[in-house]
Amino acid sequence: MPARRGATLIPETVVARIVIRAAREALIRHTGRPPARLGLGPAHSTVSVHEGSARLKVSLDLPYPVDIARTCGEIRQYITDRVSHLTGLRIDDLTVSVQRLVSSESLRRGRAE
Repeated sequence: MPARRGATLIPETVVARIVIRAAREALIRHTGRPPARLGLGPAHSTVSVHEGSARLKVSLDLPYPVDIARTCGEIRQYITDRVSHLTGLRIDDLTVSVQRLVSSESLRRGRAE
C-alpha cells in the first residue's frame, strides 16, 4: 500500500514499555526519588494502537499522603507528552488508575520489624 510506505509501525508492547517508563519518570519528577525507594511497586500498562493513534491505560502506586486528582493529572499530562514525542502517535485516551497508596509511615514500620 503506497500510503503506508515508509511508515514506522511501533508494536503495542513497545509503546506499553514506553508508557511504564514515562510513568516512572513522572513519579520521580513528582517525588524527587525513584518509586522503588518509596516502596512503590512498578506501573502496569495496556495499550491499543490503531492507525497512528493510541489508547493507553496505566495503573500505579502513589505515595501517601497525596493530592490524587492533581498528581494523576500531572502524570497523565507527562505520559501523554512523552509517549507522543517518542512514538509520533496521537494519544486519544489515557486512563491513570491508582493501584494502592503507600504511606511513608508504613514503610518505616516495615523496616523496623
